[in-house]
Amino acid sequence: MAFGTFDYFHAGHENYLKQAKALGDQLIVVIARDDTVRKVKNKTPMYSERKRLRDVSKSEHVDKAVIGYSEDKYKVIKKYKPNILALGYDQFVFTYGLKQLFIKEGLNTKVVRLHPFEPNTFKSSLIRANATQCEDLSTKNTPA
Repeated sequence: MAFGTFDYFHAGHENYLKQAKALGDQLIVVIARDDTVRKVKNKTPMYSERKRLRDVSKSEHVDKAVIGYSEDKYKVIKKYKPNILALGYDQFVFTYGLKQLFIKEGLNTKVVRLHPFEPNTFKSSLIRANATQCEDLSTKNTPA
């Protein structure tokens, strides 16, 4: 199982999913809800949770993509009971309570940190900043 926002789906995300899929037989990917992204990142995602779900579902590495739960961030883990939880190198939100959750739910889930893929190029925050900068430049260069 893997988690993410997956705004601006890019090569770094694809690599993350490829690494996660290599850890097991089936990969379930959980897409962060729009309201969760706003709370965690203090910004609205560029694309809706439905579009992000569609984008991730198209990946050849993904067997099933689902949208997470707002009220209980761990509900999806309780529901699917994954053997492995794959986390990106920079994913730390909601991870502090995982060991307690595994014990409470009787899960034998292993957490695996995945390796970054060109993090100076393929990181959503950088891509978003570059896109915003390009939009700013294009509006400045548009004749009035």
